[in-house]
Amino acid sequence: MSKDELLSKLREDLLNYDTKAVKEDAERIIQAGISPLEAINVLTTSMREIGEKFATGEIFLTNLMMAGDTMVSAMDVLLAKIPREAVPYKGKVVIGTIKGDIHDIGKNIVVALLTASNFDVRDLGKDVPNSRFVEEAEKMGADIVAASALMTTTAPALQDMIEYFSAKKLREKYKIMVGGAAVTEGYAEEIGADAYGKTAIDAVEKAKIITAEFPRPPKTK
Repeated sequence: MSKDELLSKLREDLLNYDTKAVKEDAERIIQAGISPLEAINVLTTSMREIGEKFATGEIFLTNLMMAGDTMVSAMDVLLAKIPREAVPYKGKVVIGTIKGDIHDIGKNIVVALLTASNFDVRDLGKDVPNSRFVEEAEKMGADIVAASALMTTTAPALQDMIEYFSAKKLREKYKIMVGGAAVTEGYAEEIGADAYGKTAIDAVEKAKIITAEFPRPPKTK
C-alpha cells in the first residue's frame, strides 16, 4: 500500500472505531518508514471531526469514548517511535481541560507530544478550575498555560480563565494557548488567547515558537 493509502486506512478505521485495525495500521505505517507525526496528525484531525460531531449532537458520548479508546491503541504504537530531540529543554507548560469539561483525549495527546519534544509539562487533568491553573503556573514558573474545551457549552470557560488571569494581574506573565473541538481560531482571537492549536501537532509547534522567544533553564527538581 502507498503512503496515502495507509494513512487513509488509518483514518477510516478510527472513524469505524476498529481498535485492532488502527493498531495494525500504525504498525504498518512505522514499518513503511512513514513519520509517526504524520500518522498522529491524521488521527488528531479525525478525532477533531468526531469531537465536532459530538458537540453538535450528531453522535453520542458512547461513540466519543469508543473513538478515544480506538485512538489510544494507535497512539501507543506511534508515540513510542517519536525520537527525542537533541535539545534537552524547550520550556514549561501547564495544561488542563477547562472547568466543566471532562473530556481529555485530545489534551492527553498534546501532553504526550509536548513531553516527547522535551517540554517540562505539568498535566492538571480535566475539569480544572481557574484557580488551579494560576496556582500551578505560579508554582512551576510556566511559560505557557494551555487549556482545552471539547464542548460548546464549556468553551466560554476559556474566556473566564483568561479573565481570571487578568483579574489576578498575571495575564502578561504567561502565554495562554487554547484548543479543542469546540474552539476555532476566530474564537481564540476573540477571547484574547495568545495562540490556538488546531491539532495536537499544531499546538506543539505553536508552543515551540512561543518558548523560543524567551528560553529559560528548567527548575531544579
